[in-house]
Amino acid sequence: MENAAENKTDLKNRKSGMHTHRRLFALARGVHGFFPGIAFISLLIAAVVITQMYLLSIVISDVFLLNKVSNPMHLYYLIACIALRSILLWVRERFAQQTAVSIKSGLRQNLFSHLIKLGPAYTRTGKTGELIAILMEAVEKLDDYFTKYIPSVIHIIILPVTIIIFTFSIDWPSGLIMTITAPLILFFMWLIGTYAKKLTQDQWGQMSRLSSHFLDVLQGLKTLKIFGMNHQEAENVYKSSDDFRIITMRVLKVAFLSGMVLELAASISIALVAVQVGIRLIEGMMSFQPGLFVLLLAPEFYLPFRTLGSHHHAGMEGSAAAQKLFEIMDTQEDSGSIKVPENVSLSASPADLSKDPKGLTIHFKEVCFTYPDADKPVLQNINCTLNPGTLTALAGPTGSGKSTLARLLLGFLHPDSGIISANNYCVMEMEKEFWQQFIAYVPQHPHFFNGTILENLLMSKPHANMDEAEHAAQRSGAHAFIEQLPQGYHTPLTDNASRLSGGEKQRLAIARALLKDAPLLIMDEPTSSLDPESEQRAAEATELIANNRTTLVIAHRLRTVKNADNILVFNKGTIAETGRHNELISKKGIYSSYLETLGIN
Repeated sequence: MENAAENKTDLKNRKSGMHTHRRLFALARGVHGFFPGIAFISLLIAAVVITQMYLLSIVISDVFLLNKVSNPMHLYYLIACIALRSILLWVRERFAQQTAVSIKSGLRQNLFSHLIKLGPAYTRTGKTGELIAILMEAVEKLDDYFTKYIPSVIHIIILPVTIIIFTFSIDWPSGLIMTITAPLILFFMWLIGTYAKKLTQDQWGQMSRLSSHFLDVLQGLKTLKIFGMNHQEAENVYKSSDDFRIITMRVLKVAFLSGMVLELAASISIALVAVQVGIRLIEGMMSFQPGLFVLLLAPEFYLPFRTLGSHHHAGMEGSAAAQKLFEIMDTQEDSGSIKVPENVSLSASPADLSKDPKGLTIHFKEVCFTYPDADKPVLQNINCTLNPGTLTALAGPTGSGKSTLARLLLGFLHPDSGIISANNYCVMEMEKEFWQQFIAYVPQHPHFFNGTILENLLMSKPHANMDEAEHAAQRSGAHAFIEQLPQGYHTPLTDNASRLSGGEKQRLAIARALLKDAPLLIMDEPTSSLDPESEQRAAEATELIANNRTTLVIAHRLRTVKNADNILVFNKGTIAETGRHNELISKKGIYSSYLETLGIN
C-alpha cells in the first residue's frame, strides 16, 4: 500500500512538473517573436558552424595534406565565420535576457495583483516570509530558465538536425551514429533529471521555510531577548540553515554527476564517429577532406547536448520555483454559491448606494460562514440590520464571530450561504473594488506605509487637499501631536510608523478613515490603544460621524457599547441578544454576564 501511494505521488509530481514546463514555455511563447527569433538565430549559428568547419577542413587539408598555401579568401571567410558566430551568440543571449526581464516583470505584477484579489483571507493563512521569497526569489530563479534553458532546448532541436542532414549527404555512417547516439544522451539527461527534480523541489521548499523562519525571528527579536530564548532560536536558525546546506549539496552533487555522465556519453559518441572515420581513411575508403570535415562537425553536433546538460539544472530550479508561483496563481477566490431573493437586486451603481446622505441600509439574512480548515461554522444564521445614521456595536467573547462578520461586510470573505445587501443590492454580486469604495475601515492594528503622514492619510482620498486632511486629523484627535512633530504632516513614517505610540497610530488610522468620508464605516475597537483623554476625543468623533453614515464597531470597551444605537451580542457564532445598553443590562442575560466577566458592573 505504501509503495502504491508513493508511486501515485511520484506520478503526480511528474505530471505537475511537465505541466509547469508547459506553462513556462507558454509564457515564453506569449512574448512576440521570442521563439521564432531564437530559432532563426540558431539556424544562422548552424549555417555559420557548418561553413566554419568546412573552411577549416579545406585549410588544414591544403596545408598538411597537399603541402600548399591555402587560398587567402578561405582564411578571411574562416575569420569572418568565427566573428559572426560570436556575434550571433551574443545577440541570442541579449535577446533572451530582454525577454526574461519582460516575463519576470509581468509575472510579478500578475502575482501581486492576484494576491490583492485574494485579499487578507488568503495572506493571513500563509507565511509572510514564504510569500516574499516566492515574489522575489522564485521569480528571479526563472532568469536562467528563459535566458539559458529555453534557448538551449530550441538550439538542440535546430543545430544537431541541420548537422545530421549535412553529414548524411557527406558520410551516411557517421550520420547514422549521430542519429543513434543523440537520443541516448537525451535519455540519460531525462533519467538524471527525474531523480534530481524532487531534490530541487525539496531545496526550494526548504529555502522558503528558511526565509519565513528568518523573518519570524527578526520580527520577534525583542520578545526573544526579553524571555531569554534568543540562544535557542539561534540554534533553530542554525539547524534550518544546515538543512538547507545539506539539500543544496545533494542537488549540486546530482548536477555535477549529470554533467560528468553527459560529458562521458558525448565523448564516447565523438570517439565512435572518429574511430570509424579513421579506419575508413586508413583503408582508403574515404578521402581526407570530407573525413576531416565530419570529424570537426562531430564535437559541434554534441555541443548543444552538453550545453543543455549544464543548463538542465537551471531548468529544474526554475520549474521548482515556478511550481510555487503557479500554485498561488491557480488559487481561486472563494465566490461561494448563493441564492438571491427576488427583492434583492444584483447590480448597483454609485447613485444607488449614495442616495441616502445618512449612509447605507445593510441587511444580513441567514448568513452562514465556515473557515476552510474549521470543523464548526463561525457564523450561523445571522439576521440583522444596520440602519443609516446609527452606530451598531458588536459585543461578545473572543472567537464568537464578530471580526468574521466585519470581514464578510468588507468583502474579504464570502458567506457560505445567505445574503448581505446594501440598499437592497446584493453585496456579493458587486465587484470588490466597486463595493469597497463605499467603506472606510479602521483596523485594531493599523498599518502605515513608508511615506509621510500626509501621504498615508491621502491613501483614503488621493485628491483631498491639505485643509480636508487637517480637518479629519482634528476630528480624530491626531492634529495636536502631528503639529508637534518636526516636519508636521510631512514627517516621514518608516517601519509601520514604529516611532509613533499605539494611540497615535490609532488616531491616524481614524483620521484616514474619516478623510474618506464613506457612507459605511467599520471600526475594530478604535479606542483600544488610546489614553483616556484621546479615547474621549475619538469616542466623541465616532458618535459625531455616526450621524452621517452607517457605522459598525467591534467593541471591547464599555464606553463604545454604552453609546451605541444598537448592540449585537454574539455567542458561539450566533446573535444571542440585540438592543441598547440599558435594555440588555435589564435582561440579565448573556450581555450582562459578558460585562461581569470583564469586571464591569
